[in-house]
Amino acid sequence: MPRRRQRHMAGSGSDGTEDSDSSAEREQTNSSESDGNMSKRQRLTRASTRLSQSSQDTPDLKRAADHDESPPLTPTGNAPSSESELDISSPNASHDESQAKDQASRDSDKDLSHRPKRRRCHETYNFNMKCPTPGCNSLGHLTGKHERHFAVSGCPLYHNLSADECKVKAISREKQEEEMKVQEESNSRHATRHQTPTSKQSRYKEQVAEIRKGRNSGLQKEQKEKHMEHRQAHSNTREPLLENITSDYDLELFRKAQARASEDLEKLRIQGQITEGSNMIKTILFGRYELDTWYHSPYPEEYARLGRLYVCEFCLKYMKSQTILRRHMAKCVWKHPPGDEVYRKGAISVFEVDGKKNKIYCQNLCLLAKLFLDHKTLYYDVEPFLFYVMTEADNTGCHLVGYFSKEKNSFLNYNVSCILTMPQYMRQGFGKMLIDFSYLLSKVEEKVGSPERPLSDLGLISYRSYWKEVLLRYMCNFQGKEISIKEISQETAVNPVDIVSTLQSLQMLKYWKGKHLVLKRQDLIDEWKAKEIKRGNSNKTIDPSSLKWTPPKGT
Repeated sequence: MPRRRQRHMAGSGSDGTEDSDSSAEREQTNSSESDGNMSKRQRLTRASTRLSQSSQDTPDLKRAADHDESPPLTPTGNAPSSESELDISSPNASHDESQAKDQASRDSDKDLSHRPKRRRCHETYNFNMKCPTPGCNSLGHLTGKHERHFAVSGCPLYHNLSADECKVKAISREKQEEEMKVQEESNSRHATRHQTPTSKQSRYKEQVAEIRKGRNSGLQKEQKEKHMEHRQAHSNTREPLLENITSDYDLELFRKAQARASEDLEKLRIQGQITEGSNMIKTILFGRYELDTWYHSPYPEEYARLGRLYVCEFCLKYMKSQTILRRHMAKCVWKHPPGDEVYRKGAISVFEVDGKKNKIYCQNLCLLAKLFLDHKTLYYDVEPFLFYVMTEADNTGCHLVGYFSKEKNSFLNYNVSCILTMPQYMRQGFGKMLIDFSYLLSKVEEKVGSPERPLSDLGLISYRSYWKEVLLRYMCNFQGKEISIKEISQETAVNPVDIVSTLQSLQMLKYWKGKHLVLKRQDLIDEWKAKEIKRGNSNKTIDPSSLKWTPPKGT
């Protein structure tokens, strides 16, 4: 009986409930508890000694356990022992147990102090990888700030540079950035909202214009032969030679942009947001084109992990293999986008597609657009939008050129929510056609429109170029003496804010004697006229008479 009661008391002593027996039994119980504590204390010391010894004898087990998903490790690097070794059920021994554990932890830390620190798992994984560029040893980085690289975006050899050259360029870029920051800080102290460019800025602009004069002179025969030899020797495994193609100033700007993009990718890789071999679609087969993607798009994981996607250019359905695409094309009856054709001139057509009526098509269009747009966040909620899809027709069907979307009811009068020109049709005038078409719809609606912000980098360039062209054309045809920004806005459907910002960038807006004056700069108008004559009768313009469209009533 006394032994059974003693075990029960040892297990339930934390509850504070003990059986009240005679004083003799209490004394016997206390003496037995003290003897038990001494023996358990000795067992704990022996257990901690064995654990510390095992951590010295088996360091390889610790390394293997670090990379596996295993239970939490003890301070010695091994999995916890069984309760018979470590668990002391007596409440009187809790203090001794904590002291023994602390001592074991200190002993194990001393044993492990001489070992090198381990890197994170993704860094260890990257060091086991190699750069895909043939002949590259993965040393150096395009930014000049890292010792190694594992992707083409950071490979100096791919960009026809050496690791030392990248470091020298990085130092010069840092110096230039510091000088620019100092200059911006000094200018911001005395700057006003409509301050004109300083004399230093004007001289710099003239120098850049002088540098760029000879950039279209073309390559000489020796240079062409050198470029061809480089292309034949390295094919697509190296970047083409860029020297003498454009001015040194523009080439340096391009190199800076490359280094900045590579640095951003490196930061994302270190943060774990992207990794080599991650679920990102690298290329898509679209019609007769194979397109390299620019950004991640949230396609289903079973498709994204393939790295290469096959898309029907008419219905925009995405598939896993070329065999599936070939079978689909044999059965696909679509030859143009769904919806109503609201514009046609020559081979160019524009279709109005309702996101509510053609939900699947519009969702596929948004997923496709996200591969080439950074700021796009809308993929599946397409019902409140109208999509205007521009196509170019031939004997096989209407091929997707680009599109823009707009809200059915926009409280801020946005006439464009998202705009994209497909990569194979860029730099051919189709972007301006899409922008011009969006403003044509605003004119028919008798509204003043503006694109939704933020604009992508290419979108901002396209819109600024369009606004500049619209204003110079208006100034060229304007015969009066006084001009009003409100009148310009009503005639062109461009938002007054966009007009003012464009006039400021062209240095055509001055503040004099308490009034804002619009200057008619004849040099800019003559330059625009020369470009128009050189362009000739291009078919890359929107003809308002070819529009067959009425504004939608309600939603």
